[in-house]
Amino acid sequence: MKIPKGRESTLKMKPGGSNVGKYKGVAKKSFCGPSGGAPKGSYPVNSKKRARAALSYAHNAPKPSGIKACVKRKWPSVGKPKKKK
Repeated sequence: MKIPKGRESTLKMKPGGSNVGKYKGVAKKSFCGPSGGAPKGSYPVNSKKRARAALSYAHNAPKPSGIKACVKRKWPSVGKPKKKK
């Protein structure tokens, strides 16, 4: 997702926006930041690994529950406890 250079620095100052602009090859729909009140271009969830990371860093967003709900919508299997054998 491309963000204009002048806008990028202001978005980085907002809560949960420290990595805005680092994910240029990720599609716009693959971000959960806006769901949690964080700037556009934050909390990418285009892979299972990044979805797990978004859950672990959700506490930095203004509304962590929004990030968690977005991740659950896109990756329902992430964050569930493993089944015991």
